[in-house]
Amino acid sequence: MLIELDGVGMTYPSPSGPVEALSGISFGVSRGELVALVGPSGCGKSTLLRVVAGLRPPTAGRARVEGRPVVAPIPAVGMVFQAPVLLRWRRLLDNVLLPVDLAGRRRADYRERARELLRTTGLAGFAEKYPAELSGGMQQRASLCRALILDPPILLMDEPFGALDAMTRDEMNLELLRVWGETTGPAEQRKTILFVTHSIPEAVFLADRVVVMTPRPGRVARVVEVALPRPRTMAQRADPAFGRLALEIYETLTFGEPQPEARRADT
Repeated sequence: MLIELDGVGMTYPSPSGPVEALSGISFGVSRGELVALVGPSGCGKSTLLRVVAGLRPPTAGRARVEGRPVVAPIPAVGMVFQAPVLLRWRRLLDNVLLPVDLAGRRRADYRERARELLRTTGLAGFAEKYPAELSGGMQQRASLCRALILDPPILLMDEPFGALDAMTRDEMNLELLRVWGETTGPAEQRKTILFVTHSIPEAVFLADRVVVMTPRPGRVARVVEVALPRPRTMAQRADPAFGRLALEIYETLTFGEPQPEARRADT
């Protein structure tokens, strides 16, 4: 396993007493796997990403990446957030190169890679534009390029497409799978992605497995294998197998486990 979580818990202090956000989280993510996290608001999904990235140490258990305990921020991670968080005074190319600047590396070594990422995501003609001149979907594409510029083996994505309209969100789902390398090379050569979403259809469409979490304190309620063929297409959303998986996840979130047919008929 590239990412291992072993009994991870997180408790925050507060004036009215400690708040337990996560409890006993244990699962792994294999190299080249795309795993989605779904669960109700406040169940600790974003906190879990920060634990994996080394941005917040857990108060219980431990996280390991490539077999080593995570005790500090690790450079092997790229992060994409719900908001693109582009610097409005920087042109698009400069925004993509921001991690290079922060890492103290030579821009000249990464400029062509930045332009190639912009080409890959359909932004080749916008390198000199400012964020305010771009649509929300284009800004999120630029945010994805920025996360990929240093070629990290792990990509952590925290509800990255939640603020987009439905059509743009679908386009970004397909774009992510293409950049991930769904149709090229062996799975072991792909990036490893941990993807947080509130959308059950999005989780099923993207993921190899879906980790379903309980309300706070977040625990793993169930891990659902998504045995749908790749490459994924929008037509698969009409497939009965897709619907059954989505329903299974919905029922786990609602009832704590998938429901028998008789129970479904009564609800």
